[in-house]
Amino acid sequence: QVQLVESGGGLVQPGGSLRLSCAASGNIVRINVMGWYRQAPGKQRELVAHITDGGSTNYADSVMGRFTITRDNTKNTVYLQMNSLKPEDTAVYYCNADLMSRATGAYYSRSYWGQGTQVTVSS
Repeated sequence: QVQLVESGGGLVQPGGSLRLSCAASGNIVRINVMGWYRQAPGKQRELVAHITDGGSTNYADSVMGRFTITRDNTKNTVYLQMNSLKPEDTAVYYCNADLMSRATGAYYSRSYWGQGTQVTVSS
């Protein structure tokens, strides 16, 4: 059973920083893309950033230059360093991973989601 566990959310003042972490565990064979999405109240879930197993990254325009996504392939973990936070960054942040796992002799490729972590930017 594959699980994604996020940590690092919380309350921060505008201009502050937070670092989110997401660790994937289970019978994982390979993780292709790991990413962060967010969903604010009344809005659709949107991509924040993602990173491939080769290290290529992609960011939403709204976070470009402020957020940095990295991953540690030895730990199956992805990080999101968030700097210069704004009130509009307030949302539940979800980790996502496209990966291959193995169970009962078969291989499965699918996308997994974490449970979400709340980020609130407010004075």
